[in-house]
Amino acid sequence: MTTGGQLADASSIHRLSQPVVELRHYRGDHGAHVHDHAQVLFGRSGCLEVEVNGHLMRVDAAAGLVVPAGASHGSATARGAQVWVVDAPAAAGLERVRAFALPAALPDRADPSLWLACAGAAPRRLPRRALDEEALRLRVSARLHEDWPNERMAAVCALSVPQFSARWRELTGQSPQAWLRTLRLNHAWQALQRGSLADAVAAQVGYASASALLFALRRERGLGARDARRR
Repeated sequence: MTTGGQLADASSIHRLSQPVVELRHYRGDHGAHVHDHAQVLFGRSGCLEVEVNGHLMRVDAAAGLVVPAGASHGSATARGAQVWVVDAPAAAGLERVRAFALPAALPDRADPSLWLACAGAAPRRLPRRALDEEALRLRVSARLHEDWPNERMAAVCALSVPQFSARWRELTGQSPQAWLRTLRLNHAWQALQRGSLADAVAAQVGYASASALLFALRRERGLGARDARRR
């Protein structure tokens, strides 16, 4: 998937004269390589591990990375990642490796100058332990009927509770418990649409009773079991 418009093709990538931006989907491993232009990476979803000149960096929904021209780099992702990539001629501010924190709002247009300005203004990001959002989602989804306090989720990620809560809000825009509630209601809604009984669904997703689940659906989404079955 690309942004359209200002994109580089394979024949022009080595003679880049102006920056271009593209949304790229990464899967698996991409071997080490070098090119004569810089790259600026903005994580959108998933986690992309990037090794630059022997140093391991991570790009995710809260982190970006500058890869200077001439730097040897390769990447890998266990479960896939989406990353906005700006290919740009070597210039001031792009001459050294730099990890940076993504701002709350990224540009909504495929204008390379906006993306480069965003990276230039972003604060430096210190190396931190990886937090695999997709791995935790899969683990929690398989055990939605169990209790998932912040302490348990933080332990799965090998982080303290304050670290986990702050990092999770960065990655998802939600507190851990708000995210958990959304996950449970998504699973419940899908099960009700398939015709499952509310009592059974409530037990599967961690609600004490059908009435508690249906109350949550009405409060959060204005929907009930009949709405699900009609749809």
